[in-house]
Amino acid sequence: MNRGSVVVRTAVAAVLFFMAGIGAGGSAAAQSADKPWWWDERWWNDGVLPVPANHPVVTRETSYRSGDLEVAAMLARPAGAGQYPAVLYLHGRRGLDEPAQRHAKRLAARGFVVLAPDLYLARMIPAMPIEHDYAIEDDVAAGLDHLLTLPDVAGRRACLYGISRGGYYALKIAVTQKRQDGGAACFVGYYPHLQDPNAAEPMQVYRYAPEVDALMIPSLIFVGDQEQYQRRRNIETAVEGLAKLGRPVRLVLYPGVGRGFDFREAHVRTFADDLAAKDAIARAATFMRAVLANPRP
Repeated sequence: MNRGSVVVRTAVAAVLFFMAGIGAGGSAAAQSADKPWWWDERWWNDGVLPVPANHPVVTRETSYRSGDLEVAAMLARPAGAGQYPAVLYLHGRRGLDEPAQRHAKRLAARGFVVLAPDLYLARMIPAMPIEHDYAIEDDVAAGLDHLLTLPDVAGRRACLYGISRGGYYALKIAVTQKRQDGGAACFVGYYPHLQDPNAAEPMQVYRYAPEVDALMIPSLIFVGDQEQYQRRRNIETAVEGLAKLGRPVRLVLYPGVGRGFDFREAHVRTFADDLAAKDAIARAATFMRAVLANPRP
């Protein structure tokens, strides 16, 4: 796979400068054509480290309707008045547990209104399900519609932000639920599951979901190079397929970092996990802010 313009292998020592990139520390105009996309001219020449957005966060419990169901959710946003770009946060198999809620709050601290639905509670699905309930996809679509009605949301589009299996939910809402031209502005995936969980084992290992080929919105994906083989293989082949189709996609690969680098708890967490997590959320925030600033309806 030719990863020259699609995949960046972020050296762990360099991850410390996690805000480097377009719109954060160095503009595209300041970079020459022979330098990689992450090159930060102001840091390299002048020692300037960009300062990230940091907002105090408020959260509240909320809910929305999906057919006959009431779907519970957490809403996190910067404290105080004002409108902010919108993000629909989609948890993985663990459900909307405490680590998942912390990630949503960290995202809101970057300057976003974040709706994090509990996709399992309303359908009485226990945490860590093996099978996928396709009805969840309707609940995700209803969540996007609800998010875009909130008065503190700026604009008429939101980014889909999925962790692990939440990446599959995000893919299905974009493509199957046809939201790419109806509210979904971009796709962000942390080690996303890009295959139907109900598909046969060979499909899990050797194929990605066919919906990936229909993904048109800008996409940013993060994965550690010590990720489980079948997950990493699906992600890399999916990105390669999108790149061949000319779609706007980028994969950030963190050397020495394994599975679940964002939600690994303190007693098993490593320095590399933390660097990758900080880098990823900063890059995701810069990416989403740039996409959502685009006035395309």
